[in-house]
Amino acid sequence: MKYLAVLFLGVIVWGCQENLTEDSPFTGNEVVYSLQPGSVYAISGTVTFKERKDGSTTVLVELKGTEGNLQLPVHLHLGDLTQADADVAALLTPVIGKTGKSETHLVRLADEQTITYRELTELEACIKIHLAETGPDRDIILAAGNIGTAIQHAFGGRYEIAVCKSE
Repeated sequence: MKYLAVLFLGVIVWGCQENLTEDSPFTGNEVVYSLQPGSVYAISGTVTFKERKDGSTTVLVELKGTEGNLQLPVHLHLGDLTQADADVAALLTPVIGKTGKSETHLVRLADEQTITYRELTELEACIKIHLAETGPDRDIILAAGNIGTAIQHAFGGRYEIAVCKSE
């Protein structure tokens, strides 16, 4: 009898997990890019693009080495990391220092143009995490990485990260 109760409970749990998967907003397509340290701070991590069933993207930033209550601005820039004054394509949700994480549902760029997961993964761009949104600390890049077609420009090892366009 105990065996039947355990088997029945197992079927119920398995059935609930199956429903959660079906209800997921994601297609299962995702791409992960490395983020290298961008300054004297020992901060690195990853940015993951997850395709949603509606074609949009959830952008997850996960950093190692952050702390405190700071909110660290995350920008999607056009061009690769070495291009100075690259335009900001989108402002993403800031990374919380305490957790080192940020999550953004990206549907539109800063110019209001819609962007799909496929278009984002084919964009020549980079992600930069700044120490601050304004002032001199804005020019301090904590971590950064090329994404999309800009990844071709990464030849291995560390490369120069250009300062962002001041606005």
